[in-house]
Amino acid sequence: MKILIIEDEPSLRELMERTLTKEHYIVETAENYAQAEEKLALYNYDCILLDIMLPDGNGLHLLEELKAQDKRESVIIISARDSLEDKILGLEQGADDYLPKPFHLMELTARIRSVIRRSQGNGKKGYTLGNVYLDPESHRVEVEGQELPLLKKEFDILAYFMQRPGHLVDKAVLAEAVWGDHADQADNFHFVYAQMKNLRRKLEEAGATIEIKVVYGFGYKLAVNQ
Repeated sequence: MKILIIEDEPSLRELMERTLTKEHYIVETAENYAQAEEKLALYNYDCILLDIMLPDGNGLHLLEELKAQDKRESVIIISARDSLEDKILGLEQGADDYLPKPFHLMELTARIRSVIRRSQGNGKKGYTLGNVYLDPESHRVEVEGQELPLLKKEFDILAYFMQRPGHLVDKAVLAEAVWGDHADQADNFHFVYAQMKNLRRKLEEAGATIEIKVVYGFGYKLAVNQ
């Protein structure tokens, strides 16, 4: 699961980033309106943590842009402004939740899990495809009810594909989605190939009825074998 933190206060931004990274989220940050606007134009996220009071713009305007672009990220407003008018305006413009500052980090993580579950539909915790079940909260994967141990990045890759069955995914898009900002530091995709090779082998050895297929010249696609 990929999260964007839009927060101008450095200490709070860094604390949120460390906390959510420990919860196995892929975390990117933006410290002002311009950075946030650029990231939202280029990438997709599962959840956005949005401060309203940014030094170079109003965070609510970012909500308007998301709505205009028909983007479907879950949005939690995190702001020191706790007036009823702000809450109503934010929710009317498409926010999924509103968390006033100061807040406990445990409550923040609980709110994130809640809005992501709602966005998945019916409040379900995980994903099932073929005989494979993946629970993003417990970081657990099962094949025919038996746990399949995966490394963190292997899990992140599988989670990304299980949310997009049948979709063709370019290796550059996958790298950015799973490795976040750190993907830009790589000059090749050997790290993607290595993780993908291990994941595909583990799925096959466990008897999974799903397969991440290589589409040569394009990328990868998750398919269910009949």
